[in-house]
Amino acid sequence: MREYLKFYIDGQWVDPVEPKTLDVDNPTTEQVSGRIALGTAADVDKAVKAARKAFGTWSQTSREERLDVLQAIQVEYQKRSTDLAEAVNEEMGAPLALAAGPHVAMGAGHLATTIDVLKNFQFEEILGSTLVVKEPIGVCGLITPWNWPINQIACKVFPAMAAGCTMVLKPSEVAPYSGQILTEIIDAAGVPAGVYNMVFGDGPGVGTALSSHPDVDMVSFTGSTRAGIEVARNAAPTVKRVSQELGGKSPNIVLDDEDFAKSVTAGVITMMTNSGQSCNAPSRMLVPNSRMDEAIGVARQVGENVVVGDPDNKRAIGPVASQVQFDKIQRLIQTGIDEGATVVVGGPGRPDGLDAGYYVKPTVFANVTNDMTIAREEIFGPVLCILGYDDLDQALEIANDTEYGLAGYVSGADLDLARSVARRIRAGSIGINHGFDLNAPFGGYKRSGNGREWGAFGLGEFLETKAALGYGPETVTS
Repeated sequence: MREYLKFYIDGQWVDPVEPKTLDVDNPTTEQVSGRIALGTAADVDKAVKAARKAFGTWSQTSREERLDVLQAIQVEYQKRSTDLAEAVNEEMGAPLALAAGPHVAMGAGHLATTIDVLKNFQFEEILGSTLVVKEPIGVCGLITPWNWPINQIACKVFPAMAAGCTMVLKPSEVAPYSGQILTEIIDAAGVPAGVYNMVFGDGPGVGTALSSHPDVDMVSFTGSTRAGIEVARNAAPTVKRVSQELGGKSPNIVLDDEDFAKSVTAGVITMMTNSGQSCNAPSRMLVPNSRMDEAIGVARQVGENVVVGDPDNKRAIGPVASQVQFDKIQRLIQTGIDEGATVVVGGPGRPDGLDAGYYVKPTVFANVTNDMTIAREEIFGPVLCILGYDDLDQALEIANDTEYGLAGYVSGADLDLARSVARRIRAGSIGINHGFDLNAPFGGYKRSGNGREWGAFGLGEFLETKAALGYGPETVTS
């Protein structure tokens, strides 16, 4: 049983102002696996004051000093990689192979990328007689979700630190264990007191206090569009910067060519990864109507071979993260059936032989139309919708007919055609044949948010721009 009953404020592990705890479930067993302290506005205020005090010094550190700190974190991160994997396995049910692989690797990848970016980032430039300087924005409130808990913390904390900002992190109360371990890593690395602070809590108790705090200069939030709207409302009276990475209903346009079966296979596998709990998951697969039957056959074969809940199978998927998620997914699967979509594989209920745990059957719907609920709402589970199109103009019309715009995909052998289609999808990140790059900016159009994370764009999000006019055409060295 894990017990994480202290917060990390001003370089110290401290008791909450008011003693209050929350039980944390293991979604694999549906049993309580630990407890965390729940913070309040008073805890947030203490953490923000510590961050504000530290900002004066940290914001003036050199590039080399910040690199030393990030590299020290890198050393400690490697030491605790097994602990991080076990934490993700317990808190969100990710099988150990997935937790120790992509989950831990994504955190390490963002840290390494941030270090590389910082080494060469241009903080100053001369434009005519004006000096343009990029300076740290200030104290940042970082609010992260449960679905990729290490990844989401890493792509906020490390760039903010590299930029010279100080911060207060609120990890998800659904999956808080990896946030605790990452905080222990940061403490062991010797990060100066007050630069990084962490307070556990829920949205009403800590998230609202953090996003509305007058001494917080920026809020970076990842989560649902509904919650993102509330964060923006809370932040508005103090006119702080709000960077949001929100929901998605991403299209995957499968081209009509010789790689068709390969493209459908890749689309199904990618959709099921992490039990479908990825905001950029390719949840709407668009295929030519003339090849719908072929797509259904391939998708059925792939979907039936997705293993659920087998800890010895490295490709198995785990449960979804909570009872709330399980119930929502079951409701939407039933809605898909009621609205006339064809169940290719899966459907309501748990997989056979799994009577405990929030396990969902890997589900593929075909003959979905874009006005159906399952094509409009983010399901956030292992549920794929297959829609048909007559030509690429219609495919793009369907792809862009959504309130979201986080990601899109184009799959096929004709790279020139795929590039052309990618340019016409209205979304912030387009994967051509599921391409991946930690240096690529990640973020959305429309109701999928604003701002960008990852790589140089992620670091730039935590910077303000200052212009010193009349500075003169001197050579800038940094």
